[in-house]
Amino acid sequence: MLRKISVRKRSAMLVLLVFGVLLGAAGAQKESVLHSFCAQNNCADGEIPYAGVIFDQKGNLYGTTPDGGAYGGGVVFKLTPEGKETVFYSCCADGANPYAGVIFDQKGNLYGTTYYGGAYGGGVVFKLTPEAKETVLYSFCAQTNCTDGANPYAGLVLDGKGNLYGTTPEGGASNNCDDNPPGCGIVFKLTPGGKEIVLHSFCAQSNCPDGAVPTAGLISDQNGYLYGTTQGGGAYGRGTVFKITPEGKYTVLYSFCAQTNCDDGYEPRLGNLVLDRKGNLYGTTYLGAAHDQNICPWGCGVVFKLTPEGKETVLYSFCAQTNCTDGAQPYGGLVLDEKGNLYGTTVGGGAYNNGKSCYGIGCGVVFKLTPKGKELVLHRFCPHGNGNCTDGAIPLGGLALDNKGNLYGTTVGGGAHGQGVLFRLTP
Repeated sequence: MLRKISVRKRSAMLVLLVFGVLLGAAGAQKESVLHSFCAQNNCADGEIPYAGVIFDQKGNLYGTTPDGGAYGGGVVFKLTPEGKETVFYSCCADGANPYAGVIFDQKGNLYGTTYYGGAYGGGVVFKLTPEAKETVLYSFCAQTNCTDGANPYAGLVLDGKGNLYGTTPEGGASNNCDDNPPGCGIVFKLTPGGKEIVLHSFCAQSNCPDGAVPTAGLISDQNGYLYGTTQGGGAYGRGTVFKITPEGKYTVLYSFCAQTNCDDGYEPRLGNLVLDRKGNLYGTTYLGAAHDQNICPWGCGVVFKLTPEGKETVLYSFCAQTNCTDGAQPYGGLVLDEKGNLYGTTVGGGAYNNGKSCYGIGCGVVFKLTPKGKELVLHRFCPHGNGNCTDGAIPLGGLALDNKGNLYGTTVGGGAHGQGVLFRLTP
């Protein structure tokens, strides 16, 4: 029986790693900290951002934090191009702890999810108008045993008809992946009228060949097909890449750990997949890979490519360099530029600081990967490991790329107040 991966426990461990050590300052040649969270009393401006950010048409950035805010349940924040941060919305009993980022519709409304809260405590899907008026579109765990899903950890994708699609790592019709219900997760559709439809409940069969525990969100192609990943399940019990139609026809495209020692990677975490013009998918796994150097006992993760026919290629295996100066264990997803270069982050590796901060092998990196698989480290967080990490530490989320080639992202640690930053990297 597959034992469910505890999202909350592992995330809490990462946060404790941030809090349990003195995080160190670093000089960053091309990095600028646009905002250090917890600048206000009781972290009213938010703290510990997990997800990446998005742009509006005026260049403002929007994102979330799962903690802080006026009520302690997290915030949706706005950052102007001049670097002024304002709390767009503070989360409370109508939904709390938004771990995922937000998305826009054509009218400027924002949509997102919260892990907790709502009418039944299982989290919500919410809408925010441009005037910051919030509406709860759906409260999870409305059905017995949360067969409608519970505790969404990822964000949403919107189709042309106004339907929202997403995943939850818990809830659903099956408990085969865990001794403790509720469920192994779902893929859901939410109509503009607020009707939820479960498109797929994971782990309907023994050993979960269809996958289990989807913690990342979905992406869609031009035909409306949806693609995502699961942390567990599949042919080898180590996660999957899947495809699902808007009507709920489900296909496993790839099962991880198909190679000896899981050199093809396993356990993709929070990062959404990205799609190129030829229909190839790109993503990251947190574990697996050939280069662990006894630093990552289960491997340091990979960047992979998956063809439309389901052939997987490992584009890069992390910790290929001594002391993992090239990065280790990517947690978030990737962004693709027009030339086919990929950009992402890792939560470990980078500057070797000999145990003085973060994981002892560095506080993470921002990397670039060329189409030929050459990796370039664009920034190593907390390079000196001397106690403050004012440039940030441990980037969990993905990146956003503007039309000038600037990259934007967040970290859960470091900054002026130790509670994370929003940063920019210039070309």
